[in-house]
Amino acid sequence: MHPPHYQSLIDPATWAFIRATEAAYPPDTASQSIAGQRAVYDAMCRSFHAGTPPGVTAQDETVAGVPCRRYPGRNPVVIYFHGGGFVVGGLHSHDDVCAEIRAATGLTVLAVDYRLCPEHPHPAAYDDCLAVARATPGPILLAGDSAGGALAAAVAATLRDPRLLGQVLIYPGLGGHGASHQRHANAPMLTAEDVAFYARIRGAAPDDPTANPLAATDFTGLPPTLTLAAECDPLADDAADYAARIIAAGGRAQTVTEPGLVHGYLRARHTVPRARASFARITSTLAAFAQRRWPFGDMP
Repeated sequence: MHPPHYQSLIDPATWAFIRATEAAYPPDTASQSIAGQRAVYDAMCRSFHAGTPPGVTAQDETVAGVPCRRYPGRNPVVIYFHGGGFVVGGLHSHDDVCAEIRAATGLTVLAVDYRLCPEHPHPAAYDDCLAVARATPGPILLAGDSAGGALAAAVAATLRDPRLLGQVLIYPGLGGHGASHQRHANAPMLTAEDVAFYARIRGAAPDDPTANPLAATDFTGLPPTLTLAAECDPLADDAADYAARIIAAGGRAQTVTEPGLVHGYLRARHTVPRARASFARITSTLAAFAQRRWPFGDMP
């Protein structure tokens, strides 16, 4: 299989984002202590922070014993699970993402500060996310990027609850084994080796659907779903495969592979036009799901 031609697939704006990320998150970061890695990751995320949108406020609170941050707005509540390989990230790393979802949709956003590995291996993060979803009254939406996308899918599968109006999974890692894992094994921003490292440190069995949602055998009863993949990402096929399973089981799902984008492109939404368009797709879909509306035309 020929390696992808990243120089032609990835546009100059995205290359600038990649270089800026690498400058803030150097290759030797993985050799640091876990605390050091988390500090570098949070600082890197902060370097892309474009400020809090006017009129958006936030308050920290505890839900079902789990630290959370609420961005008050209308109901339903968007419960957001952050990315970071189950090892890094938290309320600060994705503060701007959640604030901007609140600003774009007008919906309340609840960010979940779930427990991280290696101190708390699977199922700690899943248990925390599920507890918050169960404790949040009324209709809810789920959203998450990368590791957070896996957590959202696992929680949705466990709930299968009519009050769950939809889910949006952003470049999720769902435990798949599609061709993208080989085709983009050495992609910028995330490699197949990175994916394997995070799977090992999480300590979950490959066939455990609460950790790897594509390992499930039943995809009925899941909510309307949008999955988004970055084209230049070893995880790209996970998004499409998951949506296909939902459709095959009689559900509603739409998948979009964002051309020329890389893992972590949410942080590029202010500087890369393709990432800006994808973020608009995310927020408009959440707004539609909140109104119990399917925004992608008729399903077969």
